[in-house]
Amino acid sequence: MSNNLFEAFNNGYLKLPTTTAEFADIPWSKHPTFEGVELKHIVTSKDTDGQFSYHLVRIAPNKSIQNHVHETQLETHEVIAGSGVCINHGTAISYEIGTISIMPAGIPHEVNAGEDGLYLFAKFFPALC
Repeated sequence: MSNNLFEAFNNGYLKLPTTTAEFADIPWSKHPTFEGVELKHIVTSKDTDGQFSYHLVRIAPNKSIQNHVHETQLETHEVIAGSGVCINHGTAISYEIGTISIMPAGIPHEVNAGEDGLYLFAKFFPALC
């Protein structure tokens, strides 16, 4: 599988009227709970006064972000590479390039990567961190 689209995001830019930030300069962080999951915090709470946050998410092949709930955040996923399945409010949704899914606050969900891994752009309203 080609991860060219993911690499374009991984090496992308946040461009604002007053500044540009290179994603390549932002380190990957291991998820504190889920093995095989890494996050790149592109826009954080401190950048938006807590209104929203944007994160690149890299899930290793056959690994999972297990069932969990964000009590106060609406979360969106945009699949940019790989494949997998999201269980969103009890419904299995196939994740493939171009899929967008929305999890309102308080809705249980999990994300399971396929054999090629899974690469997401996750957004939280209000900010996750």
